[in-house]
Amino acid sequence: MTALPTDAAPAAGANPQTLTQRMPATRDPRPNRPLRLKRSRPKRPSLRFSPTAWAKLLFLRDRGDTEVGGFGIAPRADVLRVDDIVTVCQQTTPVTVKFDDAAVADFFDQQIDAGRHPEQFGRIWIHTHPGDSAQPSSVDEATFDRVFGASDWAVMFILAKGGQVYARLRYNLGPGGSLRLSVRVDFTHPFPAAAPGDWEQEYQRHVHPERWDHFRPGDDPFLQFLEAPLATCDERLSDPDPFEEISSWIM
Repeated sequence: MTALPTDAAPAAGANPQTLTQRMPATRDPRPNRPLRLKRSRPKRPSLRFSPTAWAKLLFLRDRGDTEVGGFGIAPRADVLRVDDIVTVCQQTTPVTVKFDDAAVADFFDQQIDAGRHPEQFGRIWIHTHPGDSAQPSSVDEATFDRVFGASDWAVMFILAKGGQVYARLRYNLGPGGSLRLSVRVDFTHPFPAAAPGDWEQEYQRHVHPERWDHFRPGDDPFLQFLEAPLATCDERLSDPDPFEEISSWIM
C-alpha cells in the first residue's frame, strides 16, 4: 500500500471537509480605496461661422492694410453660430477701429425692425488684425470692458492676417467669468453663395482708413496717425468715445 505524502496525511480525527486544498486568498491591490470613475473633460464651446460669413470675414481682412470691425449675426436658437457679419461706418488704422456711434445706433434700429433680438446681433464683436498676432491689444480689452461689461454675455473675436484666431466668451451672470472658445467653419446648415461685389461696396461705404505715415530719420521714433477726412458717414466720427452712447443698447 502506497503511503500518502506527509503533507497530505490526514490528522487523527480530522474533519473530512477540511481536506480540500486551500487556495491563497486574493488580495485587493488597492485596499480601502474608493472606486474612481474616469471623468471626461467638458467639451469646450465653439464659435462657428457659416462658410459665407467666414469668406466675407477673410475678404474684409485682406481688403486693406488696417483693422476692420463689425458685428456677428446669429440665429436666436444658436447664438454662437455666425451666419453673417455686418460692418458699420468706421475709421480704421493698422491698430485701431473707431465706430461711428450714430451708425451703430442705426444698425441696432435696423436689426430690431427686422425682428432680431440683441443677443442675435449685439453680442459678438468681430474685428481683424493686419499682422500675424490675434491676441487682443490693451485698446481691445478696454473697449470690450467698457462697451460689453454690462451685458449678460459677449464674445470678442479677432482674426489676424496670418490666420491666427482669438475668441473669448465673457459672461456676467452670477459670479461671472470668461473662457476661450474654439473656432470652426460650420457646413451643417444651408448657406448662400459668396457675394464679393456686395462686400466690396459695403467696404467702400463703411471702412475709411486713416493716413498712416511712418517716421523719417530725425522724427519721433513712434508711428504717427494723421486723420484723413471722411468721404461719407456725414463726418460723424468726431466723438472721442463713439461707443459711450450706444453701450446701453447691447446690455
